[in-house]
Amino acid sequence: MDATQTVKALGSLAHETRLAVFRMLVQAGPEGLTPSVIAEKLDMAAPPLSFHLKDLTQSGLIVARPDGRKIHYSANFTAMTELVGYLTENCCGGAVCEVDAAGATCC
Repeated sequence: MDATQTVKALGSLAHETRLAVFRMLVQAGPEGLTPSVIAEKLDMAAPPLSFHLKDLTQSGLIVARPDGRKIHYSANFTAMTELVGYLTENCCGGAVCEVDAAGATCC
């Protein structure tokens, strides 16, 4: 993942609703969820949800898969892994990092 794509992905996640949708889709796994299920779980109307799904799709963090008359959205786990990798690739100057019990990184 390059810097431009990273900024786009982080910008997409920098909204409370989009972050909630993305986390929900990560939990749902590869099968994903339909917009109606997402809307019900978030108690949200379809038009604003559609806007947020479009933004997440354009950022590459989720993918849409047609299934007959329905569309299933799922997290793009490859993009998620690449994003985390980009953010941590130079962690601790290349040294192996460990997390202690308090969650702090020790180099």
